[in-house]
Amino acid sequence: MTRTRTLALGIAGLLLSATACAEPSDGAGEPAGHSGLSTVLFLGDSIAAGEALPLAAAFKAAGVGFTSIASDGGGNVVGPFSDKNWEKLPEKIGAAKPSVLIYQSTTYDWGSPQEQQAGYEKLVTTAAHAGAKTLFVTFPPIRPDDFYQPHMTELNHTPEVARTVAAGSHGQAGALDASTVWGPAYQPTKDGKPDRSADGIHTCPQGAARFTQWLLTELAKQYPGFQPPAPDTWANAGWSADQRFQGC
Repeated sequence: MTRTRTLALGIAGLLLSATACAEPSDGAGEPAGHSGLSTVLFLGDSIAAGEALPLAAAFKAAGVGFTSIASDGGGNVVGPFSDKNWEKLPEKIGAAKPSVLIYQSTTYDWGSPQEQQAGYEKLVTTAAHAGAKTLFVTFPPIRPDDFYQPHMTELNHTPEVARTVAAGSHGQAGALDASTVWGPAYQPTKDGKPDRSADGIHTCPQGAARFTQWLLTELAKQYPGFQPPAPDTWANAGWSADQRFQGC
């Protein structure tokens, strides 16, 4: 048994208790497509790109369409690279035909609160035109290096800005705080196992899996017809061997 396989099995065991606590679907066994959660589009930077791997497996197991356009070095809607990103973003959103667009705020969402708000509001409007609700999700706490350190004050504004945009969106957006997954600061290990990459930025398979289970549970609260799949249907799907998981 390979190290990756062993790790994946450990993830499944870690999450089984969370699934046991999930609320059951209604007696009719309503399929996910009737819950308002038919297709999910995931947007963010390279952190999100790693998290998209177990998310893809989980949504497949749930019968929900899933597309990730998270990208290395960007994926953001404000700050550096955002102008270039916006050249193609509306077309990508429209092509995905999402019912829900999940935007994990990126480590490149630099700018003033006013600039961040303008970018987030533009995303909500663009998603709404495509028929999707936007859900903002906070990114994991990072251990900033010399590259990120000058921008930490700006990045620390993003959760509040996202909440402000969601509150004023007339139901077109919501905001989720993932601090229950990650804690208040970068933590390299969880329960004695690697959870975050040694680079101080990215996630390890265990962290990505914990985030996936949390997000599925949060979505089930908002879409009662959606039943999160059992972890053993997606945790061992091979995604943990991906080369994105370095420093774990």
